Amino acid sequence: MACGPRGSPAEPSGGHVTLDGVTSEVSPKDRFVTVYGRKPVLEALADYDLRVDKVIVAEGLRGGAISEIEEAAADRAVKVQRASAHRVKVLAGNGRHDQGVVADVVARRMRPLVDALADPATAPRTVLLLDGLTTPANVGMILRTATAAGIDGIVVPHRGVAGLDPLVIKASAGVAFHAPVLRSRTAAEAAELLTEAGYPLYALDADAEHSLYDTDFGDRAVFVLGSETAGLSTEVEERIAQPLSIPMAGGVESLNVASAAAVLCFELRRRWSA
Repeated sequence: MACGPRGSPAEPSGGHVTLDGVTSEVSPKDRFVTVYGRKPVLEALADYDLRVDKVIVAEGLRGGAISEIEEAAADRAVKVQRASAHRVKVLAGNGRHDQGVVADVVARRMRPLVDALADPATAPRTVLLLDGLTTPANVGMILRTATAAGIDGIVVPHRGVAGLDPLVIKASAGVAFHAPVLRSRTAAEAAELLTEAGYPLYALDADAEHSLYDTDFGDRAVFVLGSETAGLSTEVEERIAQPLSIPMAGGVESLNVASAAAVLCFELRRRWSA
């Protein structure tokens, strides 16, 4: 399914409350995932587990596939709007593959990070923070693994990390629509918000003295997953409370970031189940 980022399960209108109590508008990027392309839009309309907010079709576009989309939308009482071809390309964020059709799909568990932290009583206990992960396949697999393990939140910044695009959605096998994604502008902004809210930040490091398996994380913690090539960004690295290693055997020095995330997530799940 072809998609681009827009999403969260917030209400269609209104604002969210920041940590300092200031109310601001929720961006569409924190409410929706935008599906683009004729077949993907039809697939989204056919999937009744997804809530489609609206479909937008380029002006003047006609044909059997468009009629089928309009009929499928009518069957689900989804509004269809017409817009310029340029506007559709802007909404899709992909000028080559939108085929003149986009649909906004509600990502039910997606919300701004500031909203998730607003009430300490309901704030997530365990959070993954993605920093500089630009490979869509890794981001998609991490979303799937973390959701399966029951991680409370996965921070996917709007900048510096692969967006919720077709490859991310495919790698997650569709789980990205239902994952507990938390949005921030950058990883650095997220790290600042989380440390101010009292979360210690841990990072996986093959050379770290302390092992993942021997460390007590307390009631809540953030685990930062950085780029395999560049590592953590400077602003995020400065906030790390402790690096952690995954013990290796057989002469293997390190794991792919998605594989390391899987080890981490299910070690946490094992502890919760113990």
